[in-house]
This record gives sequence, structure tokens and C-alpha cells, in this order.
Amino acid sequence: MKKFSAIVLLLSLCLGVFAAGTQEVAPTSAAWETKGTPLADVRIRKALRLAIDMETIVDELFEGKAQRAVAMTSPGSWLADGLDPYTYDPEKAKALLDEAGWPKDYTLDVVYYYGDQQTVDLMAIIQQYWAAVGVKSSFRKLEGDLASQLWVPPADRKNGPSAVKWDLAYAAVAALSENEFYDRFESTASNNSSIPWQEGLDELVQATRATADVEKQKAAFKALQREINKNMYNIPLYHQLSFIYTSNKLDIAGSDLGNDQFSFNKNILDWKIDRKDGMMYTNGGPMEFYEAPMVNPGLYLYQELLFDKLINADANLTPTDGMLAKSYSVSPDGMQITFDLRSDVKWHDGKAFSAKDVVFSIEYFLKTPGLNAVALNTFKSIKGASAYTDGSASSLSGVKVDGNKVTITFETLDPNALLTFSQWPMLPAHLLEGSNPVTFQQNAFWQKPVGTGPFKVKETVLGNYAILERNASYYRSGTGNIKTIFMNASSENDSNLVKNAESGRIDYAWSKSVADSLSIEKIDHMKVTPVNIRYTRVFWVNQFPHPANIK
Repeated sequence: MKKFSAIVLLLSLCLGVFAAGTQEVAPTSAAWETKGTPLADVRIRKALRLAIDMETIVDELFEGKAQRAVAMTSPGSWLADGLDPYTYDPEKAKALLDEAGWPKDYTLDVVYYYGDQQTVDLMAIIQQYWAAVGVKSSFRKLEGDLASQLWVPPADRKNGPSAVKWDLAYAAVAALSENEFYDRFESTASNNSSIPWQEGLDELVQATRATADVEKQKAAFKALQREINKNMYNIPLYHQLSFIYTSNKLDIAGSDLGNDQFSFNKNILDWKIDRKDGMMYTNGGPMEFYEAPMVNPGLYLYQELLFDKLINADANLTPTDGMLAKSYSVSPDGMQITFDLRSDVKWHDGKAFSAKDVVFSIEYFLKTPGLNAVALNTFKSIKGASAYTDGSASSLSGVKVDGNKVTITFETLDPNALLTFSQWPMLPAHLLEGSNPVTFQQNAFWQKPVGTGPFKVKETVLGNYAILERNASYYRSGTGNIKTIFMNASSENDSNLVKNAESGRIDYAWSKSVADSLSIEKIDHMKVTPVNIRYTRVFWVNQFPHPANIK
């Protein structure tokens, strides 16, 4: 951090030199009054980004444990090639500001809502970078009802005026699907408080939702990314990374490492552990109960190991081959999916898995409060969902069963339907039928859940540990030797992670904590692998007309 302190000091000196040389010819705020805000000028938005040295910030403030962003999308198959990275260039930033007539008497009002010291430091550093190119700014932390202060759109989505009181808002977007990053760019989006209607932009957003074909989705998102990048409608800063920790006793057999906030095919049955008893150690064991997979279907490893989904996803969360469904097909218009179920699947208690469980699970999820928005949109898009949820129908008319085949017909297209079926598991109708989905987590089922997955519950001491054992009747075999998995009980933020890793009681785990990653890197028998996840920090830029908040 000493190196970064020197950079901040240097920027402070630059600020004094630059300000002294430009005060006499500075334009006034009158130059932008016809536009209602200087931020309506794309040159100014680009200048603000060019003035920030994110590479140095990542290296020094985040100690290399983040990734500079050029778009909301993280590097990978969903990110467009050839996007302008807007590499740090203060001289170009100054030239753009001068060309646009930046009002030197204007002070940017920048808001944020995180209280951690790293955020405070980042805001101070960016303030210095902007000052070095002649842009004054003031940063303040929001308290209270954040949604009403950040995301209320104006009545007039084209002309404004703004319904929020800030120039830039520092925020994060964590996404399961790419749509969660980009739907808010549409002029009609309920959370679009900063981007006025732009010709062609709504159509680009809508194109990302117009197909269920994954490759066509990727092409649509890339076209949208290029348009946003060209016009700097927001300022992406960095992608927060996830860190996966593996011990030298574990061989993951070439499996991909991915976003452990959600489910992806780990091929864990092929993993090998260098212990005679075949036990692998991890964390994330249940504290008060096994977390039901309603909001976060893959946050804890046991959710993936106890329950199967209809289809798999790869490490990039792209739907792939069948799982409980031996195959599936999608109609050309994306309005119908047919799953051909396996006939050799049993629940952990020996009961046969069937199409009845699929129908039950979809209907159960539909009536579960607080369901993740991606899954909820999929299930609400099914034909007859409204009638089922309001009680006027006893079943979903859009779900039909023919032997081992389940066909789902949609009322409206949901481009993320396959993603949903790769994340949300099937639940046992014979154990949960008649239970109340409103109080699902209180059901005794979640003290010792029964799934169809490759491992099943052997022993649980809530708040202490859980032991999972290999499911001998699982429909797939593997080449690995892991017989049992010992899970130290912990929440998502595991305060004992480093201590357990040091004592040899972690073979596989993950976190988003930079501090944990730095500590575990120092442990000889542990390896830390950073992984891109859909989690991006960004400045939203208020381009609707609004008066200056700071006079």
C-alpha cells in the first residue's frame, strides 16, 4: 500500500499544477445548461473513464485480486471482441473535456452505499484522478432506502428531468444471467434512473431476450456491448473475482473451475483425494438447516451434491447437456422445451424419480416467496402460470407429461429458461407434497434433505459439521475415489476458513474475500485460483437533465 500512497500524493501534486494553469480560461456552467447536465455529452463521459488508472488501482488497492472491466460482462465467451478499453490517458481526457467545454465551476456529486474501507479508499483515489484533469467531485455515502435514492426512473424517459439526485452512483451488479446486467439499459426498465431513451438502444436490449438459442443470445449481447462501449452509457470499473482454494491432497482431474455462487458441472465423481479413508474436507456445512435452493441454488457445495438439475451448465454457466433429462430439445421459436427424462434415477431414499417430480417442483417454486428473479421469470412465463398462482387453476396448463417426457410450453419467451433448468434442482414430490411453499425453509425436510445427487447426507450436527457419503446407486459412475465429504459448518463468509486451511481441514472451498485469498496463498499446501464471476462494479452516470447538487 505504500506504493499506492505515493501515487495518491503524486496525483495531489498534479491537481495543483493543472488547476493553476487552467483557472483563467475555464468555461462556466452556462455552456451546458441547454443539455441539462454536462454528463449528457459522451465526450465528458469518456474523459471521466480515461482519467482513471484502473490498472494501477487493481494492482495496488486490490493487490491484483480483481480484474479491470471494459464492459459489464466478464472476460469469456459472452464478452465481445474489440471493445475500446479506454486505457488510462489523462492528456486525452483533458482534451475531450476542453473540446466539450467542461464547466470548471461544476462539482460532480458522486454517491455510493458501501461502508468498507476499500470502497472509501477507492472513492478517494478516483477523486484525485479526476482532480488531476480538472474535474472537481464530492463523494457521499447514502443511507436508508437505497432503492428510492438510486433507481427511480423519471416520468419522461426521454427528456427527464431526473428523479434522483446525483451525478454518478458507484454500485455493483451481481448477475446469474447476462440479462441482469443489461435489461436496465432499456428506456422502460423499472430501475433505469440514469440513461435516457437513445435511438436503437431499446431494440438492442430487446434482441437479447428474443431468442432461446444460446449462440444467438451471445451475438445479441455482443452487439449491445459494442453500442454501450462506444457511447459510454455507464462506466465499468472492475470485476470482482471469486477465489477457489484447493489443497495438494486433491486432484480435480482437469475439471474446470467456475462461478461457485451458482451450479456448474464439476465432475466431482472423477476427483481424487490423497487420504486412505477417501474423505475430502470443505466448508459451507449447514448452520441451522440445509439452505433450500430457492434464492441461491448453488451457493453451498451440498446444494450441488445432494440435488440434480434437469440439465448441466459449464463453468461459464452456459447450459450444456442433459442431467436428469438424458436429452432435451427446444422448438425453433423457443416457446417450447421437451425434456426426455432418465429412467434409472432414484431418490436417496430409494424411491424412483419421475415426471411427477418435475411437475411438482415447477409448481412448488412458483408459489415460493422470494424466489430468485431469473427462475421466477422462467416459471411465470409458462402457459397457465397466472391462473395457477391466483388459484383459478389447480395445475399448470403449459406443462404436459407423456411417459418420461415433460413438455413445457411458454406463454411468453424467456431467453433464460435453459439457464434456469440448469440451476434449480428437482425436488421430491413424495416428501414435500402437501407442504407449504410459503414456509418452505421451516419444513423438517431441510434438516436432512433427500435428493438424487451423487452424494447423500450421512451425518449432520447443525452448526458444527456435516458428512456426505457417496451415493452408491447414482446413475453415473466416476473414476475418482472420494467416499465422504466433511463439511465444516459456515455461512458464505467463513471466519474460520484460513484457520481450517492451515490445519489441513480444507481441500476445496471458495470465497470472494481478498483477505482470505492473500492469507491462504501463504499456506504451502494450498493453491488459490482466481475465477471470473458475473459481478461488476460500475459508475452509473445520470444523463437526464438535473440541476447541480453542489453549488
